Order: sequence, then C-alpha cells, then structure tokens
Amino acid sequence: MDVSSQPSQGSGDQPDAKGKLGFFGGGSVPPPSQPPAMPTMSAADFAAESYNMNHPRRGTAIIFNNKRFHSSTGMGERTGTDVDSLNLYNLFTAMGFKTEVLNDLKAHEMESTLVKHAKQDHTDADCFACAILSHGEEGFVYGTDGPIQIDKLVAPLKGHRCRTLAGKPKIFFIQACRGTQLDSGVEVADAKGEEEMDSDEVEIRRIPTEADFLMAYSVVPGFYAWRNSTRGSWFVQALHDVFRDNWQRMDLLTMMTRVCKKVAYDFESNASKEFMNRKKQIPCITSMLTRDVYFTPKK
Repeated sequence: MDVSSQPSQGSGDQPDAKGKLGFFGGGSVPPPSQPPAMPTMSAADFAAESYNMNHPRRGTAIIFNNKRFHSSTGMGERTGTDVDSLNLYNLFTAMGFKTEVLNDLKAHEMESTLVKHAKQDHTDADCFACAILSHGEEGFVYGTDGPIQIDKLVAPLKGHRCRTLAGKPKIFFIQACRGTQLDSGVEVADAKGEEEMDSDEVEIRRIPTEADFLMAYSVVPGFYAWRNSTRGSWFVQALHDVFRDNWQRMDLLTMMTRVCKKVAYDFESNASKEFMNRKKQIPCITSMLTRDVYFTPKK
C-alpha cells in the first residue's frame, strides 16, 4: 500500500530506535566440549548451483519479538510489532518451517536461544531462519534489558560451530534501526520516450565458516527503520507480501530484491513530527550465500 496516498492510514509511523534522536566478528561462543561429526556433502551437492532443499524437513525458524523494554534502556514500546510477529509466523509456517515465537527476551536469553539451537541436529533440515524484531543501532539489536552485538547472535550458527548446518542457508531478517539518520528521498521525473565432478563419493572439502549466511536488514547502516503502529514495520509488510506470493517459484535473492523495491517505492512516513514526515527507507541485503535458494514445496 502506498502510505503517501493514504495519509489517514499512514499515521503512526515510528522509527525502531532509542526514544531520542541522537558482519561478522568475534562473537564469543565457547568451543564444543567434543568435536562434532564432520558434515557431509556429495559431489553433486558441492557442484550444484542451488542448495539442496529436498531434506525431510524445511528447518527451524525463530522469531524474536521484543516489544517492551526496561526503563533503563531509554526506549519505548514497539507498537505494531505483534502484527509483524504474526505475519512472519504465518509466512514461515506456510513455507514449511517449524516456527517458534519468543517474546520480550533479555539480551543473554536471545544469545542462549541461538546457542541451544546450534547444538541441535539439523542433518535432515534444509536451512535455518531467524527474524529479530527490536530496537537497534548499527551492529547491535536490543534485548529488553539492553543491547547485544549481532555478531554474537550469529556466531553459534557458523559452520565450525554448528556442523549440521554447514553448507546450508542460514537466513536472518532484522527489523531494527541502524542509526539516527532520516532518508528524505529524491524526486525523479518520468522519463520519455570449474572442473567437473563425476563422482558422488563423499570427500573432505573445506568451505568458509562464514559462508551460507544471508543477512536481510530493514535499512542501510546509519538510518532509521520505520514501523507503523497498526500495520507493522514497512520491511516486514513488504517481506510478508512478496514471499507469500512468490516463495514457491522464485529464489530468495530475487524475492529480497522485490522487497527492497516495495519498501523503497510503496512507503513514505506520515509522522506527527514534521521533521520526520515524508521520509523514505531502503533495506540492505548482505549475502554470503554460495548458491541459489529455492524453497521447494514439501510434499
């Protein structure tokens, strides 16, 4: 929906940041007590242009939905986030994920949740997904009691930590601010007129520990991410609509490009404060994927 053409419905837009204006790295994850089993990948899978999405199950999807925060953080309630959470739950479930919604977790609880899931066996799963709905700053998201580095949340799922997800897509959707800048947009006038593998034997191959991640941020570094108090965040609205209509036929990065277009063109802030009115937003997609991701429907 074009918010600018529906001002009465567009009111209530808010940035996902602290109450006043104002990829990866050394996430601390303890090493496993025992070396995990080496993941296996057939020669066919290793050479394929698309990930193997024909495992018995799609995998796990975690939704961190942080709405209310301790007063010491200086941040207000994130009205509208429950709409995002419900939309994502319905979407992920329809796509075949086993979906879990976790509301109002402290920072250390968010980290421990992902550590717990990293210790589980994902051998029969296609992939792993995680959505984080919270306040944020560049490099951080907020638990209800304070910030935590995004690196620390991602670290448990890296290939050398979670062997059964090595070589599989690990997808993060992050709805949170990454700074305090406002995007005023720009007006645009209408224009006129390697070697082949011939064996399926399992071989020892080395892949980067940080490969196979996709980090889908609601906004580029340094800027506000907008959320409507009744319809949810712009990013999740677009994500839900694009994925709902296309996930059975379109690859992940193509869908994310459509999400970027929808957020950029279909939304404009209608805020109570004049200096925050008529602002724009563009998501930022960081991909370490090594193949195309097609969410093949489960039979």
